[in-house]
Amino acid sequence: MKSITQMTRALAGEITPEMRAVAENEFLDAEFIRSKVAEGRMVVPANINHKNLRPIGIGKDLRTKINANIGNSALTSCAVKEIKKLDTAVEYGSDTVMDLSTGGDITAIRQQIIEHSTVPIGTVPMYEAIARVDGEPMDLTEDVIIDVIREQAEQGVDYITVHSGLLRRHIPLAMKRKMKIVSRGGSLIAKWMERHDKENPFYTEFDRILEIAAEHDVTLSLGDGLRPGCLADASDEAQFAELEVLGELVKRARAAGVQAMVEGPGHVPFDQIAMNMKKQDEICDGAPFYVLGPLVIDCAPGYDHITSAIGATQAAVNGAAMLCYVTPKEHLGLPNDEDVRNGVIAYKIAAHAADVALHRPHARERDDALSDARMDFNWDMQFSIALDPARARQLREEAIQEQADAASDDAIGQGDDKEHYCTMCGPNFCSMRISNEIKDNV
Repeated sequence: MKSITQMTRALAGEITPEMRAVAENEFLDAEFIRSKVAEGRMVVPANINHKNLRPIGIGKDLRTKINANIGNSALTSCAVKEIKKLDTAVEYGSDTVMDLSTGGDITAIRQQIIEHSTVPIGTVPMYEAIARVDGEPMDLTEDVIIDVIREQAEQGVDYITVHSGLLRRHIPLAMKRKMKIVSRGGSLIAKWMERHDKENPFYTEFDRILEIAAEHDVTLSLGDGLRPGCLADASDEAQFAELEVLGELVKRARAAGVQAMVEGPGHVPFDQIAMNMKKQDEICDGAPFYVLGPLVIDCAPGYDHITSAIGATQAAVNGAAMLCYVTPKEHLGLPNDEDVRNGVIAYKIAAHAADVALHRPHARERDDALSDARMDFNWDMQFSIALDPARARQLREEAIQEQADAASDDAIGQGDDKEHYCTMCGPNFCSMRISNEIKDNV
C-alpha cells in the first residue's frame, strides 16, 4: 500500500498544500517546514478524510499550540453541548480539540464534531473500545481495538492517543507511587494486562496501528499512561521507563512514514520541568512534545487552570510544542462551556508568553499594539486586540457602572471624560494621562 502521509511526501521532496499553509501562518519558509516534517521533528495532523480542515503545524520550531479537551461522559452532556464547547474552544484560540467522549453515542458525536471542526480533532480510541464492551476490560480484544482505530481514521480523526508504551513490567513500578496510575487509558490497559496475563495490546498490535495511520494519515500521539498525577510521583522510575519505550515507538513510526508526537507529564514541580523537557527531547529524538500542564502544585482545586498554565509556560519555553489545557473543573467534574473558555484563555496566555520569550516571528506585535492603544486610551482597540475581548469589555463596563453607582455631586471625577482614565486610578492619579500631559509640554 502506498503511503500518502505528510511525512512520506516530505521525504520524497514534496511541499504539500498543508505544509505551505503552515509556512504562511508561521512566517517561515515552506522548505524549512518540509524538512522538519521529513525528520519527524514537526507534525501536520491532517487526516485525508477531514475535509474542512485548516492545517496547523506542531513542533518546537513553531508557535506554541494549545489543545482543548471536550467530550461527554456516561453521566452528562450531549452532542449539542459538545458542539457548543467546540465552538467556544475554537473561538478563543484552541489550535486542536480532542473528543474524549466516554458515554452515549460516541461515534455519532464524533462525526458531528469532525464535520463541524476546522481544527484538527484528536481522540483516545481506548475510551470507545471500552465503551463497546460495556466498560469491562475482560471482554476487550485486540480486534475491537483495531476496529475502533480503523473506524475513527475513516471518519477523519486527525490524531489519536495510543498508550503503547505502558508495558507489564512497568506496573509494579507504578504501584509504588502515591497515586499509582492516574491516566484513564493507562489504568484500563494495566487492568487488562493483569486480567489477561498478556502484554499491552497497543504495543503488540503497533504495526497494525501503523498501517491504519499510514493509510489515512493519522498522526499518532504516543500517550503517557504513567504520567505523574501528583508532585510526589513526578520524574520517577515508572515515568521514565515508559518514556524509553515511547522513544522506540517514535523510531518505528518514522520508519513506517507515520507522523508521531509524544505526550508528557501532568504534575511536575516547577524546578523539574526543564529537565523533563530535555530528557524527552533526547530520548524521543526531537519528536514534538505534547504536555498536560504540567501542574506545579496539587493543592488548588478549582484553580488548576492557573497552576497548570504556570507549568505550561515553563514547558513551552523549554521545548514543549503543544500544551493540553486544564480547566477550573480539573479533578472536580466534567467542564462546561464557561470552563472551556477559562481553560483556553489560560493556555493562550501560557503559549503566547512562551512565544514572546522565544522571539517567534511577530509574536510580540499584539502586545505592542495593545500598549499603544492603552497609551492612547483607545478602548475599542484594546478590546479588539485582547485575547478575550468580551471579558475585557465586560470588566470595563462593570467598573464604569460601579463608579456611577457610587458617585455623588462632589465626587472626584464627576463630569470627567471617563474615556481617559480607568476607575483604578481615576483622572488625578492616572499615570498615562499625566505622561501624555508631560509629553505635550516637552
